Amino acid sequence: MEEVVLRLLKTYGVLSFRYLLFAGSLYLIFYVWKKRELFKLKIQQKYPNHPHILREIKYSFLSLLVFTLVGYGIYWLRMHGYTKIYTRFSDHSVGYFIFSVAAFIFMHDLYFYITHRIMHWKVIYPYVHKVHHLSTNPTPWAAFAFHPIEALIEVGILPLMVFLIPLHPLAILSWVLFQTGMNVLGHLGFELFPSGFTTGPISRWSNTSVHHNMHHKCVQCNYGLYFNIWDRIFGTNHPEYTAEFERVKQRAKHHEQSVPELDTAEAVSGI
Repeated sequence: MEEVVLRLLKTYGVLSFRYLLFAGSLYLIFYVWKKRELFKLKIQQKYPNHPHILREIKYSFLSLLVFTLVGYGIYWLRMHGYTKIYTRFSDHSVGYFIFSVAAFIFMHDLYFYITHRIMHWKVIYPYVHKVHHLSTNPTPWAAFAFHPIEALIEVGILPLMVFLIPLHPLAILSWVLFQTGMNVLGHLGFELFPSGFTTGPISRWSNTSVHHNMHHKCVQCNYGLYFNIWDRIFGTNHPEYTAEFERVKQRAKHHEQSVPELDTAEAVSGI
């Protein structure tokens, strides 16, 4: 029992440190240290208040607890030979390893779109997904700010994949780092991609901070995670998505605006 508790504490500590590194560092840069210089890139030209930020942090670290429990479950299943996780890198080729990471990311994107649409069903939404949508003007801390049931759904792709295809622990780690980084960037609240990104022949298939920010603000649109594939196929992109993206970029280029008051001490205390 002691060994189980120690493993759970270690896993939770690692996940928390990683989240602090990704979400915390970007929050400090964009909302505290460089907030005046970077405000021109802010999608919604206002800052969320202190309770808003604290709520995001609270639910994020609750989600990390759910992720920890699921992670331990997968560890137990692997130790008893129930998964397709392999630990000897030589068991599969380097080419397969690269394929497995790409397949994991692609499948997660599809899984996210499907489950996201389901969670917006009016029978489910108030009890599961509404917590995440309390962040109408999200910060990096909103990346994992889920109701515990949604957190379980979100991490559900991991047990699915370890039963579906052979995965090396490094492939799983690669996905974890990718999805954490992309989630944080999607909730950043600032648009970093250049003008024309949403119409480029290749870049148009990638999502942006504006894309997900519009989802938080408008709700019934822009359901995708990494890629702008499924929203295009199923017609769920907001009709003004590209126009809104260009509006944000043009405002950043031509209109230097004064920064709304956000007390630095209050901003830091949100962490």
